[in-house]
Amino acid sequence: QVQLQESGPGLVKASQQLSLTCTVSGGSITIKYYGWSWIRQSPGKGLEWMGVIGYDGVAYYSPSLKSRTSISRDTSKNQFSLHLSSVTPEDTAVYYCARQRVVGAGEYDYWGQGTQVTVSS
Repeated sequence: QVQLQESGPGLVKASQQLSLTCTVSGGSITIKYYGWSWIRQSPGKGLEWMGVIGYDGVAYYSPSLKSRTSISRDTSKNQFSLHLSSVTPEDTAVYYCARQRVVGAGEYDYWGQGTQVTVSS
């Protein structure tokens, strides 16, 4: 059974960088052809895909967030991380990590429980 768990600060000040980590258990993040995504949901809005890092370490980003977003991984810890720079109160959201069955396509079959991040002005 694959499990994903987000961790990171619940409160970030505006203009700072937000960093979140997703720890994966029950399966390696290097197994073909899975993708490991970050998705968020702001209050009153739908789910927003932020980016994905594939089994091969190649990352892809949402065009609207690309200039502020990077996704990295630590295969020794079976973790992948989101880094979002220059945050504003509009980045307040519940942040989820999720596994995609095929990187860049396919369904999301496992999700973390989500972590609330609030950006203070």
